[in-house]
Amino acid sequence: MMRTKIITLDEVDSTNRYLHDYHEAPDEDMVVVTARHQTAGRGQGGNRWHDRAGDSLLFSLLIRPMTVSVASQYVLSMAEALAVKEALDGYADGFALKWPNDVYWHDCKISGTLIETAVGREGLRRMIFGTGININQHSFAIDAPNPVSLYQILGHEVPVEEVLRRILTAFGHYYEVVLSGDYERVSRLYHAALYRREGYHAYRDGEGCFEACLDHVEPDGRLVLRDRHGRVRTYGFKEVAYII
Repeated sequence: MMRTKIITLDEVDSTNRYLHDYHEAPDEDMVVVTARHQTAGRGQGGNRWHDRAGDSLLFSLLIRPMTVSVASQYVLSMAEALAVKEALDGYADGFALKWPNDVYWHDCKISGTLIETAVGREGLRRMIFGTGININQHSFAIDAPNPVSLYQILGHEVPVEEVLRRILTAFGHYYEVVLSGDYERVSRLYHAALYRREGYHAYRDGEGCFEACLDHVEPDGRLVLRDRHGRVRTYGFKEVAYII
């Protein structure tokens, strides 16, 4: 059973930043910070996470996965993404994991995660997952291309705390699977849940636009696509864009 400490804040600049300064106790397997509002929430690549106080689920989760090698750390990203999707699956169908760290409902984004890792000479020391999920927004005023909320999907509001509880239960399970060494099980479930996992779809990289099918995601997190000419294309974060 994972020993989890939950810290609830009304407002903070960033839950990830809060955990950077947090000194966890030896008996805390996971530390979770949640806030009704973030004044400086961030996403991958410096993107901002926008929210109206109380509508989003905003939380960061700290773990110390020192038995997981640096080369295999992406399996933990897979585990966290699966936990978010599993929680949302309890409300509706149609959710998928968009590489590297987003959750989509059909072609609309409902969740994003920023992952920050601290590495020491002995390997992984800490990982912080900063996740934002659109829960009770009735509409979006920001100039985002494709947001969606759970409210818009269901037609009614959902308690934010309930979604968090479901995520933490699911993550605790997947984290234990990772710590047991069964990376293959987590990877298999992750690949089965991927957005655009079947067929050819449009992408754009530094060379231009092309169509490709999703081949797999490498253990180090790189995305492998195969285009219509049979060419294998491998990408790190931010090296390829989905055309939606």
